[in-house]
Amino acid sequence: MEEHDKPSRYKSVALVIGVTGTVGNSLTEILPFSDTPGGPWKVYGVARRPRPDWTNHLPVDYIQCNILNEEETRDKLSKLDDVTHVFYVAWAKKSSEAENCIVNGTLLRNVLKALIPNAPNLIHICLQTGHQHYTGPSDSFGKVQAQPHDPPFHEYLPRLKSLNFCYSLEDVLFEEVKGNDTLTWSVHRPALVFGFSPFSSMNIIHSLCIYAAICKHEGMPLRFPGNRQAWDRYWDASDADLIAEHQIWATVNPHAKNEAFNCSNGDVFKWKDLWKVLANQFGIEHYGFQETDEKLSLVEMMKDKGPVWDEIVKDNGLLPTKLNDGSIWQFADSVLSGKSLLDNMNKSKEHGFVGFRNSKTSFDSWINKMKTHNIVP
Repeated sequence: MEEHDKPSRYKSVALVIGVTGTVGNSLTEILPFSDTPGGPWKVYGVARRPRPDWTNHLPVDYIQCNILNEEETRDKLSKLDDVTHVFYVAWAKKSSEAENCIVNGTLLRNVLKALIPNAPNLIHICLQTGHQHYTGPSDSFGKVQAQPHDPPFHEYLPRLKSLNFCYSLEDVLFEEVKGNDTLTWSVHRPALVFGFSPFSSMNIIHSLCIYAAICKHEGMPLRFPGNRQAWDRYWDASDADLIAEHQIWATVNPHAKNEAFNCSNGDVFKWKDLWKVLANQFGIEHYGFQETDEKLSLVEMMKDKGPVWDEIVKDNGLLPTKLNDGSIWQFADSVLSGKSLLDNMNKSKEHGFVGFRNSKTSFDSWINKMKTHNIVP
């Protein structure tokens, strides 16, 4: 029997767009497991950067590709004729929401135009967006630019009357699958994501770990760089592994086809409780929220800390990273100065997904993973 005539040992073939992000990393960890629904899975992973060392243990066919480049995307992805499922978990942050809409819509469109005509076995596309679907865009200090829906958010709320990259992504998806009766989709809207990635600009775990490591190194208290509202009120989060499980569930469950779902841990937390976890992880005795007229900003506090971080990396033999890789501080300021906006997981439960996470345990475990992979001391 010729090699190309041999039956594949894989039942499903995944293409993960944004493989070095928090959810992309979780997908590539979970999909190859022998008991993952829909498997055994073969996994392709796409990212703009060269393959980082911390992904070398993952059984993924890594493809370096700038999906903003239509020609490069077509050249590299149109060859993947065995793909059965797409997990789109990438996004690009631009200076305005108008740019966010254009650029992110283009990224998704380039991928789907390269793949759909050339992957005859393609049956499902998972698209990840987020809570911005309900809140509208926000500035760097968490101030929303449109009147958001009242929480708890549910999937049947109408779109806000404002530009929103989440809507642009959905519209591109719906346009590209229109008329294709064999191709289904699902949209996943996580809350604040707790996960692992040294490259993601929206990895709150990474930014807080670096902040705590610098405080420890300099013998400074771990002050909460947010407002009283963020400190005291209830929040929800989405564990990256849970999001990955949610997306995989949607690919194999017939009741989840052509639907949009919230995806959060199913509990609530307060930052005042997680701050104790963070302080304990880095051996810091003095920590907490301090009422002050001066607004703390991680963007400002970390502005001159590059040499300090370089020293920490050298002293502890950490994976070489620069302090501002991923522009993580602006996102952290936005989160910790924002409002607590909760979602509702009833629709997922009613459609058969019963996964959950303990947010405090999740927060702690992802810090441990950052340490295990030598990203922080």
